This record gives sequence, structure tokens and C-alpha cells, in this order.
Amino acid sequence: MSQIPNLDNAPLNLAALREQSQKDLLSILKNIRGKKCLVIDPKLAGTLSLIVQTSLLKEYGAELRILSSDPLQTECPKIIYLVRSQLSFMKFIASQIKNDEPKGLQREYFLYFVPRRTVACEKILEEEKVHQKLTLGEYPLYLVPLDDDVLSLELDQSLQECLIEGDTSSIWHVAKAIHKLEFAFGVIPNVRAKGVASTKAAELLNNMQLEDPVNMDDMGIPEINTVILLDREVDMVTPMCSQLTYEGLLDEMLHINNGSVEVDASIMGAQQDGKKVKVPLNSSDKLYKEIRDLNFEVVVQVLRQKATSIQQDYAEVKSTNTQSVSELKDFVRRLHSLPEIARHVHLAQHLQSFTGKPSFHARLDIEQTILEVQNFEICFEYIEEMIHKQEPIENMLRLLVLLSLTNTGLPKKNFDYLRREILHSYGFEHMNLLYNLEKAGLFKRQESRSNWVGITRALQLIVDVNDTANPSDISYIFSGYAPLSIRLVQHAVRSGWRSIEELLKLLPGPHLDLKRGGLTFNSSLDAHPGSGAQQTIDRVGHRSLVLVVFIGGVTFAEIAALRFLSAQEGMGYDFIVATTKVVNGNSILRPIIASSKEGMM
Repeated sequence: MSQIPNLDNAPLNLAALREQSQKDLLSILKNIRGKKCLVIDPKLAGTLSLIVQTSLLKEYGAELRILSSDPLQTECPKIIYLVRSQLSFMKFIASQIKNDEPKGLQREYFLYFVPRRTVACEKILEEEKVHQKLTLGEYPLYLVPLDDDVLSLELDQSLQECLIEGDTSSIWHVAKAIHKLEFAFGVIPNVRAKGVASTKAAELLNNMQLEDPVNMDDMGIPEINTVILLDREVDMVTPMCSQLTYEGLLDEMLHINNGSVEVDASIMGAQQDGKKVKVPLNSSDKLYKEIRDLNFEVVVQVLRQKATSIQQDYAEVKSTNTQSVSELKDFVRRLHSLPEIARHVHLAQHLQSFTGKPSFHARLDIEQTILEVQNFEICFEYIEEMIHKQEPIENMLRLLVLLSLTNTGLPKKNFDYLRREILHSYGFEHMNLLYNLEKAGLFKRQESRSNWVGITRALQLIVDVNDTANPSDISYIFSGYAPLSIRLVQHAVRSGWRSIEELLKLLPGPHLDLKRGGLTFNSSLDAHPGSGAQQTIDRVGHRSLVLVVFIGGVTFAEIAALRFLSAQEGMGYDFIVATTKVVNGNSILRPIIASSKEGMM
């Protein structure tokens, strides 16, 4: 199964978007004639695997190398660097060019920035005295389709940059990515935004339309009716919770990267100890598409039923000779799904080795207690014990951040005590980490009363879930907690921000709700709650399309919630998710932990 996702069922023509990105890349290779070496930054290599097959790059005469601090090993006379605009990469490139000089190598060097060049990067090249040796260009890769309803800007550090470092360049990238979509699919008439970064991105989007307008006369009815922009900062609670959908758990336990997980071959039933295998995970796998958004308890039952059913059919075929040809054909067709079933049985079995532990369920119980603001002392003691046992620091911090967020900080006595215990247990090199968490508002002293209980009641975030197999609400995703972010989206599509104006003021950052460009299309999304699905068909024969953009990252659980909403009777909207990155609590905290350590050195 290919790692490149199948986009045939996408509500927008995302295949055209991907083909354009592929064409832009191949045109760079085509325009540089002769033998060439394409040097790609490590992270970008994975991203490109979602756009173009490696074999195709080789067909265009390119040797492939991954950028590192080591000298470049190649015989090619032409070197093409394809890298994101990071200062460390400029140092690597300069070092490789300087390393070639004493050898008398006659080489041409090309540097293509992804998605655009920056002044800071060019300054480093000038300081290193290699600027003149390079021909500079840009490869404008902004959005990468991860699946038929998910687009990613693959900006790993955007949350940390915005919250801690004060670097807001990712907001410009978000606005630019949406504007590029508008050139393909028309100007989006309704914009709703919540949060500092999101409202800024909405303003930038408007400025871009003024400076570089999409010609609306040529476009007809816009294909995207509304864009809803949400800062991750508005809802940091959700990513700190343990995801309980199949896809969410795979990401928590195995880390889904560029549409696949890498696991030991032995997990997948192979007899090769120590060898790693990549398992693609996207909707090209029909079984995965069917089960990825289900609560994991239900997934195990579904896989058992499918395997049992094939087993029974096989026993029947074996024991009788009365099947018609068409019945046999049907059986053979079902046998074709066996590799898919086997793949997910192996993965589910591996996940069960985590979810079957009492410690997993104890943690879920504590998370639920924190979310319901039930028993502060029990939660506090649980985290204290984790610190004393020196459990992995990101596991402990997720609960600590969750407790701090739902209580608008910890009382001074508790806050000071836990800070001291963390430094004693994990080491004083984490002083900077605690400072950065406080700066980001993730772990702080309590200075005002918490409004979390009021928010949970007003938005019905805590819901009893009796039947995870037949859920009636998005709260099934966390077995009793409905993601705050998705409740906001529900309100935004039903009646804009108007109905929850006062509630929005309790959440971080400003909000805006605007109509753009003097457009007069009927917007079903301005209809009042309860207006039927009939009104939501804007595009010819299609349901209204809503683009939900998460600045700072989205979890697979939230994506599952949006898919669930879209499938509900009477909803009448399709959702496409765009995000700076797919995240979970650990992937949010790890870079903050790593950069805090670097800051101490």
C-alpha cells in the first residue's frame, strides 16, 4: 500500500493541489540539466514522500542525500539543496560548500527554500561567505494533503514559537496557505477566528486579497463557504488528554509520522528481530478508514467479528461442495481483505499491551477527575507520586498542565512545592523548562478563580457515554469529554460566534466574525440553529464546505470528532481540516523540554 494517500473522495480537488506541488518540484530538477544531487533536510524528506515517489525523482537524474553536518559524499557536479528556512541548515550548507573548496571541485550550488526564503537565512550565508556561490530560489510548498480531508503545513515548532519565543512567522504561512487555496477554489466569503494568532491570520488573509486579489469573476461560486480559524492556545486542555480513538492511540503510542508508523517487524508478525517496518495509515486502506475514528474498545470487537466471519466462511467452503461460482467469487473477494485485517489485528494487539495495564486506566480516571474539577487533593497527590517515581517527564507534565489549565493555575503553596519537587527529582537543568511553561501559561500560580466549570456546563463538555459502539455525541472520543475546540466549531457553523459571545470572552484571545470582499452569496452558515440541511447545499450538488484551521496543531481525536459531526443526519456540512501540524500532548511538550535544556547550556 502506497504511503501517498488516495484523494479521489476528497470534498475538494486536493489531487490537483498535490499535482501542482509535484510539478513545481520536478520543474526545478528539469531546469538544472545533467547529473545532480538533491540534498533534502531530514524532516522535509518525510513530507515529500506524501507528494512524490522517490523513484520519480531518480528518473529526473537526481541522486538523493539527506542534509547533515557531515561533508557531502557525491560525484555530481550540480548540488541542489532543498531545505526549510532554518538557521542551522544554513550552517550545514555553508560547511559542505567550504569542505569542497580545498578539493578543487568545480560544482554549481543551488538552494531552494521551502516554502520561502528569509532574510535571517540569507544573512547567515553572507556571514559564512558562501552567498555568492549559491543560486537561490523558492519551492512554495505550503499545504501537504495527509488524507482526503486533512491538510498540513508541517510547521513543527509553530506553537512553541508563538507562545514562548515570540516568533509569529508561522501565522503568515497560515494566511498564505489559505490564500493559495483561494486561487484554486475561490475567495472564502465567511471568516470566523478565535485567538491571537487566528485573528492575526484572518487580517493577513484580507491584506493578501487586497494586494494580490483572486479574480472572483472567473471563479463562480466559491467551493469553500467558511473558514474557521482556531488557536491551539484557546483549547490546550484537549491535547493533554489521552486520545481513545484507534488513530489517536496509534499516534500516542507509536507516533504517526507522514502518514505511517514505524514498528518492529516482530509486532507485525514477521520473524525478523530488530528490523523496522513502515506501516502506511491513510484512507487508501479501506478497513483503516472504517475503524480509525472509533473508540479503541469498539475497534477490537470489529476486528474480532471480521476475522471470525472469514473463518466461518472458510470452514463452510471447506465442508461443502455446493457453493455457486458467484458465492466462491464473493469468498475470494473477502479473502483479499485478509492482509488489511491481519495488519490491524497486529497493531491492535500491540496497543492492547499498553491499554490493558491498570496504570493506563488509573491515568484515564485521574484525567476525568481533573476535567470534572472533582477532587484536587487526589489529583495533586497522583502527580506528586509520578514526580517521586521519576516517571517520563512528558507523561507527568501532561497531567500537571491539565490540572493547572482547569484550575487557572495552582494555589501558590502547591505550585511552589511541585516546582521544587520537579527540580529535585528530574534535575535543576529543568529550571528553564518551568519558566517556559509558565510563560506559555501552561503551569502557573493561581491568580483568579477558575471559570472551567462554567465553560464545561455552558458547552456541555462533560457527557455520560453509555454506548461507545453507537455514539450520539463527540464525547465518545474521550469516553466522556467533548473537545472544547470542536464544541466551538459546532457553534460557529450553526450560528456564528453571536450565540456564545460572552463565553468566548472567557477563553484566551480576541475573536472575529466577518464577511469578505463584498460577496453576496447566500451563506447557509448564517442560518440559525435548526435550519435544515436543505439550506446548506451551496455548491452544485454538494454540501457546504467548511475549512477548519488549527494554528498550533490538531489532534487525531479532534479530526475524528469533525468527521463524526459531518456524518450526522441533518448536519449538511463537510469539513476539511488544515493544521500547522498533527500533535498530541507529548509532541507539544517534547520540543519545549528539548529547547529548555539547550537554553541552559
